[in-house]
Formats: sequence, C-alpha cells, structure tokens
Amino acid sequence: MATIESKPVTKTAVPSYYEIPSPAERIITRVFDRAKEVSVTVASEIAQLIRAKAARGEQCVLGLATGSTPTGVYEELVRLHREDGLSFANVVTFNLDEYWPMQPCDLQSYHRFMREHLFDRVDIDPANAHIPDGTAAEDDVRAMCERYERAIRAAGGIDLQLLGIGRTGHIGFNEPGSSRESRTRVITLDSVTRKDAASDFFGEENVPSRAVTMGVGTILEAKRVVMIAFGEGKAPVVARAVEGAITNAVAASFLQEHPNAQVYLDRAAAAEIERCKAPWCSSAHDLEWTDALARKAVIWLSRTTNKAILKLTAEDYNEHHLQDLIALRGRAYDLNISVFRELQRTITGWPGGKPSARKQSGDIDRPGDDVFPKRVLIFSPHPDDDVISMGGTFIRLVDQGHEVHVAYQTSGNIAVFDAEALRFLDFAADFNAMFGFEGDKTQRLGDDVARILMSKRPGELDPPEVQRLKGLIRKGEAKAAGIYCGVPEERLHFLDMPFYETGRVRKKPLGTDDIEIVKALLRSVKPHQVYAAGDLSDPHGTHRVCLAAIFQALRECVGESWMSECTTWLYRGAWQEWDVEQTEMAVPLSPDEVARKRTAIFKHQSQKDRALFPGADEREFWERAEQRNANTAKVYDGLGLAEYAAIESFVRWDGRPLD
Repeated sequence: MATIESKPVTKTAVPSYYEIPSPAERIITRVFDRAKEVSVTVASEIAQLIRAKAARGEQCVLGLATGSTPTGVYEELVRLHREDGLSFANVVTFNLDEYWPMQPCDLQSYHRFMREHLFDRVDIDPANAHIPDGTAAEDDVRAMCERYERAIRAAGGIDLQLLGIGRTGHIGFNEPGSSRESRTRVITLDSVTRKDAASDFFGEENVPSRAVTMGVGTILEAKRVVMIAFGEGKAPVVARAVEGAITNAVAASFLQEHPNAQVYLDRAAAAEIERCKAPWCSSAHDLEWTDALARKAVIWLSRTTNKAILKLTAEDYNEHHLQDLIALRGRAYDLNISVFRELQRTITGWPGGKPSARKQSGDIDRPGDDVFPKRVLIFSPHPDDDVISMGGTFIRLVDQGHEVHVAYQTSGNIAVFDAEALRFLDFAADFNAMFGFEGDKTQRLGDDVARILMSKRPGELDPPEVQRLKGLIRKGEAKAAGIYCGVPEERLHFLDMPFYETGRVRKKPLGTDDIEIVKALLRSVKPHQVYAAGDLSDPHGTHRVCLAAIFQALRECVGESWMSECTTWLYRGAWQEWDVEQTEMAVPLSPDEVARKRTAIFKHQSQKDRALFPGADEREFWERAEQRNANTAKVYDGLGLAEYAAIESFVRWDGRPLD
C-alpha cells in the first residue's frame, strides 16, 4: 500500500476472483469491496421492487431486520425517499423479532430502532408496520405469535425478506437447534447472542434472556431472501452457512434450500469462503497471479501443510491446486525465498525508524526513516484502545526517543457501570470530608448523582451529570496508562468528539465539528507518523466513525508541508489482528514488553471483566489481546520466521476513503 503524501492513492477494487462463485457455494453469493456498496445495492433492489409493485397497484410486503448490519440499507432507503421520491405508501412490513419482555419505547426496543432508522423518516402508514409485541403477557404470547403468522399470510406473504446473521449462525433469533419447520415463537437467547448484545444494554446482565422471533419456516416462505453480513467477525459463520452442510446448528444454512436466496458480503465477511480464502482450489476460472495473490497462496500452503515456507516443495504446490503458480514462477525454492524475504521485511523492532547512528548493513529503509526522532500521534477511539491494541509498539516508540502524543477521540462514558460510578462518588465524598472540602453545593450534587444512579433502570439513558462523571473516570484511567507508558500529561489529548456524546449506544452522524477537532490536532502536532484503529468489523461502530474522521481530516490537510513526511499506520481493535498476508509492519514484543503492556491495560480498572465487545468470551479483554499478539507470533514462527513472544501488526493506509 502507498503512503499518503501529496494526494490520495487510488487502488483497485475487489480482485476479479472475488466476483466468480466457487463450486463450494450453495447459495448465490455476491462480494463487494465495502459495506456501503452492499447497502446501496440492496436498498436499490428494494426500491425497484417497491416501485414495480406500486406501478401494478399492488402492495409490497417486506420482511425487515434490525441490528447494525441493515442500518446502511435503511439510510439509503431514506435518502431515496427524500431525494428521489421513493414512496412507502404501498409498503407493508413485518420485522423478524423483538426482545421479550420489552417496552416499545425502551432504548433497546426494535420498535424504537425501526422508528428511528426508517419508519419515522418515510411515508409508510404506521398501521402497515408490524413488529412482534414485546409487551405481550406470558399467557398471551403464544397467541400473539399465531396472530403474527396469520397477518403475514393475510398480507399475501413476504415479497423480500432482509436478514443479517449472528455469530451463532442465527437468522432472526433462531438460535442453534432451531428446526427447518419452526414458526414465530418465543425463544431463549444463546449466551453468545447475549454477549454480542451486551453493549446495547450497558452490560450482559441486562440483556433479556428471551425474544420473539419469526421461525426458520416462516422466513423460508418469503418469495425472496437477501442476507447481508459485514466484518471479519462474521466470516467463519458465513462460510458455514454458504458452503457447509445444512444443519440446525447454523440456522442460516437452511437458506441453501430456498430457490431465491442471495447473500451479499463485504470483503471482510467473505474472507473464509473458498473463492476468497483459497480461490486456487476451484477449477472454475483461471487466476491472474499478482504478487499479492502469490504471497497469499504461499502463506496458505505453508499453514495448510504445517511446513515452514522454505521447506515447501514442488509436490506441495502440485498437490494443493497451485500447479499454475509454480509453473509461472519457476522453482518452488525461488518462490519460497521471495515470499520469505517479503515477510522478513515486515518485521521491525524500530517502528519509528532507526537513527542513522544505529543503522547497520542490511537494515531495511522504511518510509520516513531519515527523520529521527519523530513526532508520533496515536489515535485511540476509546480511552483504552491505544494500550489494548498497540500498547507494546506505543511503549517502544516512547523508549526509542520519539515524541509520542495520544488522542483519545471519545470519552467512552457508556462503558462504565453504574456501580463503578457510585464507587467513585463514595471516594469523592470521603475525600472531601477528610480534607475539609465539604460544602452545600458539593454535597447536594453528590447526593443528586447518587440518587440518579441508584434509581436508574438497567440500560436507561444517563443524564448529563452522570455522563460527565463516567467520562471523568475513563479520562483518569487513560492518563494513568499514558503516563505509565512514558507520555507526559500535556501530550495526552482528550478530543470528546461531539458525535459520540449522546449518552446512548446509537450515536449522531459524523459532522464537520468532529473533523475540525481532529484536523486542528493534526495541524498542531504535525506528526511524522499517525497510528489509527483500523478495526472495521462493525461497519457502524465507534471505531469506524473515528477512523472516517481521521481519514477525512488527513485528506483535507493534503498539500500542507508536514504531510509530505507523514505516514499513517492502521492497527486493529481489541479482538482481531491483521492477517499475515496483509501485514506490512510487524513489531515483535519481548516478554518484558508484554508484561509492561499488560500493566498499562490494568490501569483501565473500570473496564475489567466487561463483556461489551462483539466477540468477547469469558476471558478478560487483556487476556484476549495478549493471546491475539501471541497467536500472531506463532503464525510467523510456523512460517519459518524468527520466534517471538508476541507481535503487533500494522497496515499502511493507502488513501482510500472507507466508503
């Protein structure tokens, strides 16, 4: 990837092999470069259906989904309504599911979700928008489900059913074990599903244990089904649904039986299907063996055969569908050594470059190595992403003499439990009493905030006073971690970007104020290196919005003198690492540096034991982050590279916008 200098670098979109289905696929599947392209395409197809039905004087019956995945579709439908005159007057909708019990006005209610994202923004008749009733009494809920089924049939059946897919393979809330014949019913939610919903409810303990959902059989009766998925976190279950056996362990696999089902994926969600993971395994098409694809194939072969790259033989290539590659590139050894050296060049113990006095023969020149020490700006979407995701590199940059700044883009206040806020209130009250700082205003404010916290219902919106208190808790932790890593307090920047400060999981759209804040800091620091969180698994999450703000700010600074020396590196979020084939800079960590990174993470005590992140399991987040870095090192070791305790990986931004 190219460095951003005077202008953004364009890049080829999806490689051609992504566009050609593999024989392994049992559902028609389309792969797009970005999530937004999927959303626009699906919304366009829905709009065409609505208009075609309207032209015939017919109503259009849509089955709708909730969650972060379809929000881009709904945004595009709203745009088409407002700018292109798309009318929803002939549309009838049936939503897949709703938590039970759940009041329709609650923040987490799918009734509220649909109103905010679609229904209140278009001209649909409210009487035509159907969502399972989360308020149904226990003795009436079964009858309510039967009424829902009858209403679908009375509308003539669903013309197009929109689906997402959960990490358990669920569609709607049809968890593992749901049968092909299941109908609308109450279901107990899987523990993984409840963990994934924890951020919406401000803690897993607040997530309802049950929900009402259309059944698999109900979904399969739709005339057309469109399932969409985004992000690496969905890639394994997407592959099972699209290419695996039909099984009630993965409800989405039943879509293989539907005569008109299609799956729409971004590149990340498609990563584990054969055409993307190992396109050479299919004989359906010839491949253009670019250097990037050859590197991907050699790494795949090494890991598949469990042999170091330099031990791969011509027979290994021939036996694993790579005859064409070896025929084009010559001897196996020549190809092996070429890829091996490429991977060697990614490894550096000097992420900010080596000073001239320390350079030795054979050292690799990297972008900007002629500048030492550097001004480095690390952007952290939440107050802990810096140390969780690149803490070892952070510490090393400081130790090696660079001027490191950290920008905490959001307060992260919604990730503080009420009990933690009460603990800090108690400390403040005791501190004031001990040192004689008590006063009517102080006492009254403390009492008021404590009363609010004690009387709140789980998941209820925090008032501004509580938001500020929780933000202050996280700010103090970020300061402690940054100072421990060697960064003075004046180089720790708390941006409090406006888009985030809603007090709820759903944020405001990214605005010019957000971008101006980022741009002002960039112009103040004039960094030689920028590090940003490139975790896009949730295409509508905080990380993605924060990254979009950085990219836009950098683009608006193009042409300024300092930009000619600025390189932007992307690190991953807390739970995933860049694949080795993608990695352009791999920073190895010693056991001592792993321990120092762990200590820096421990400064974030309010986040201990939280399950607020997609993919979180029973381990604490520091353990998952540490395991991720250790696994990356094991992959490099298995490929025949040097053995390290841990590795943090980075990819250089190529200048493309997110969408």
